[in-house]
Amino acid sequence: MRDYLLTLCVTAAVTYLLTGPVRKFAIATGAMPEIRARDVHREPTPRLGGIAMFFGLCAGLLVADHLSNLNSVFELSNEPRALLSGAALIWIIGVLDDKFEIDALIKLGGQMIAAGVMVMQGLTILWIPVPGVGTVSLTSWQGTLLTVALVVITINAVNFVDGLDGLAAGMVCIAAAAFFLYSYRIWFGYMLEAAAPATLFTAILMGMCLGFLPHNMHPARIFMGDSGSMLIGLVLAAAAISVTGQVDMDALKLFEGGTREATHAALPVFIPLLLPLTIIAIPIADLVLAIVRRTWKGQSPFAADRGHLHHRLLEIGHSHSRAVLIMYFWSALIAFGVVAYSVHSASMWIVLLIVALSAVGLVLLLLPRFTPRAPRWAEAFVPPRYRRSRVRRQPQAAVSAAGPVETGFPEIEDELGERTPVAAGVQGVHGANGATAIGPRSRFPDRRKAGTRG
Repeated sequence: MRDYLLTLCVTAAVTYLLTGPVRKFAIATGAMPEIRARDVHREPTPRLGGIAMFFGLCAGLLVADHLSNLNSVFELSNEPRALLSGAALIWIIGVLDDKFEIDALIKLGGQMIAAGVMVMQGLTILWIPVPGVGTVSLTSWQGTLLTVALVVITINAVNFVDGLDGLAAGMVCIAAAAFFLYSYRIWFGYMLEAAAPATLFTAILMGMCLGFLPHNMHPARIFMGDSGSMLIGLVLAAAAISVTGQVDMDALKLFEGGTREATHAALPVFIPLLLPLTIIAIPIADLVLAIVRRTWKGQSPFAADRGHLHHRLLEIGHSHSRAVLIMYFWSALIAFGVVAYSVHSASMWIVLLIVALSAVGLVLLLLPRFTPRAPRWAEAFVPPRYRRSRVRRQPQAAVSAAGPVETGFPEIEDELGERTPVAAGVQGVHGANGATAIGPRSRFPDRRKAGTRG
């Protein structure tokens, strides 16, 4: 564990230290696209953050290769080299897209080629465990098709969810942490060294995301771009392929006895077989809904829109930071819930805890629909949005005589129809506190002189 923590820290440090120079490089090269209609941010922000993440990946692999306890991964397996080859290819495609806006079909072809490069070097699915049957070997063509499909789906799922500051990096970091616990348990719990590459990949992936997050949290100073989102998606897919497609589940000795008993005993193993999909369940759901939505409207599945899950969270009234935290919560609940159930499938407490936390998540999700007002004595202990409004109205005659007053703040209508200036940040103003960047609001203050008519 100590070597994994060292690898994680080195990867995070390299990624964090390189992100600042990469930001200056992105600004100098003009990798700052104009704000699009579907974007949430208000100012042009440099991309190419994937450059720092890629060098963090290289640093993590280099350090692990020189550690005595992790060096065996490179000596006994070709998977780290396969990962580096595929990551380099997908990273180059992402950098070109961040700068020159490559066509979506070209990117899809590049993703399939990157997956094929990993397959050629041995990082592929060799067999899959089937409940009641055991381990089923796959032909080379079946393994190749399944590997390419898993890589492409994971890359695009992560790419689709990269719509808010810190969202993609945080969700992938949570998924990698859950995957790390699962693969580490298989390696050291069952002494299966075939799970060692996946454990290393997930530790490095956590370091890449943790090192980039301080620069990417709201308000973001740099975006990872496709060079980063496709990169971390590929690393996550590589870890999933390694631990589920190459670890022989028969070595766990769970398929002994009758078919019914063996299937019941192997249930904790079959559940994490879907771990690559459950840890990115929210991005996968967003991807499927986007394809259905765009196809239903007669659009291309690759046509960008503003109907993603994070956009809808902003529309119902969540702030930018709260929308990201809600997505974090659901990702952690699904990923760690599956891992916990795989360890103690016979415990009903885990199921009850997951149900209770799901209820809490639903309450948080619907919180903007119900905005309670705290009593006067408790207003000092709650956020401003839960306090009662305290607006002093001037006499109507005095307001009429003085004319309109320039305040620099937006105005809202109270219950009597009067327009009262309200400072930004007060709940009730559409878009205050970053609640939404989608609604119809003006980005420029009213600059009319006092006494003039619009």
